[in-house]
Amino acid sequence: MVPPPWDRAPEKDTLFVLVTGANSGIGFGICQRLIDDYLSTRSLTSHLILIPTTRSAKKSQETVTALRAHAQQFAESSPALRSRTGQNYDPHQATRRIHILSVQLDLCNLPTITAAADQLLHGTLSSSPSTSPDFESLEDVKIPRLDSIIFNAGIGGWYGLNWGKVAHNILTKGIVSATTWPTFKGGNSGQTIAPVPGSKETMGEVFCANVFGHYLFAQKLVPLLSRPKPSALPPGRIIWESSIDADWDTFSLDDFQALKTDAAYEATKRLTDVLALTSSLPTSKPYVDQYFSVAEDETPPKMYLAHPGIVQTTLFPLNAFMFFWYQVVLYLVRWLGSPWHPITGYNGSMAPAWLALQEQEALDSERAERVKWGSAADRWGNVYVRKTEVDGWGWEGRVEDVEELKEKGLLSGRKGGMEMVKEERLVEFKELGGRVWKRLEELRGEWERKV
Repeated sequence: MVPPPWDRAPEKDTLFVLVTGANSGIGFGICQRLIDDYLSTRSLTSHLILIPTTRSAKKSQETVTALRAHAQQFAESSPALRSRTGQNYDPHQATRRIHILSVQLDLCNLPTITAAADQLLHGTLSSSPSTSPDFESLEDVKIPRLDSIIFNAGIGGWYGLNWGKVAHNILTKGIVSATTWPTFKGGNSGQTIAPVPGSKETMGEVFCANVFGHYLFAQKLVPLLSRPKPSALPPGRIIWESSIDADWDTFSLDDFQALKTDAAYEATKRLTDVLALTSSLPTSKPYVDQYFSVAEDETPPKMYLAHPGIVQTTLFPLNAFMFFWYQVVLYLVRWLGSPWHPITGYNGSMAPAWLALQEQEALDSERAERVKWGSAADRWGNVYVRKTEVDGWGWEGRVEDVEELKEKGLLSGRKGGMEMVKEERLVEFKELGGRVWKRLEELRGEWERKV
């Protein structure tokens, strides 16, 4: 067996990142941005091993081909790359350090989750042959570890617009707030699937796609994400992608799988917020320790939380006419000063890609595990990463000083009606986190026995 090309590089000069739902939209944008930013910032001998997941072999092949084309174009046209290497710059040397391998995964089909995890843990991966000398063909290579997994895949559960609510939102909240925190999306309630094909037992479809499928998948990948003590490598990162549109009232423990609500997407994203932000707290520790189940001489992975801002994708069903005009409105709102409208999938990928590429010391100094990191943009479309207020949690899970927040510019772009977090609300949030982790661990035990 021929060793993969990254075996020739030191561990610190290799990065293994898996992205779910990567064949289109924000997931594809995350992969593009990882390629661009990795080539622009890492050493000229480093290797990025990118693993996009899709639901079929055909989509995987198309995604690998499209990402290779993007890497090729970036390497040939990037002034940043050219300036780093001078007159002797060879774009082929850059693209030969990008390796793309895909895995098939359906988050609403639990056996495929087990199969994909088993392939990553115990099997091998191969890339589709390339006719370009820019990419090395890879056959039957083992993945030694994962540095980050980015949980982007999901579904909305919407059927379209509620036009009465569209008018009401705009008239009562204004166009900026209405397009940032909309309540006019028409949602379906009671949508279920059989996550084990052939079984009569069902689960909330949006819950399974957005939360539970990822939750199971990450737990099975813990051996690739944990690190021996001591290790020169930082702990693996589990990066959950949430939404800006998730607040206290959208989720209820009594409707854990979001079956009774017509806001299943928002409810599952609120659940995601609570799950990720409380993963390092004492209230959740017994269940988090059970979930990771690492040995005493190992360091478990860390969880982080991101959201893409407002991005126009096909996740929300609009016809071509409405798709165009909705895009116009989003650009107008950004021009009016909203920081939360990156609009494109590539721009919306800023926060999750940033979390995957940051040095561990920088994340630790920011207490990054306790922050919801958002993709933001200025009027001209320049994107940046910004801390996001979470209902009941604030910006960093603490009672914060208003003057300090003003100095940091975090009070602009707040949702109307939000109150500064108080200690009592923080206690409630932390206790909710413990109950959420407990419930998820119970569900994991039940469904793993069924699978």
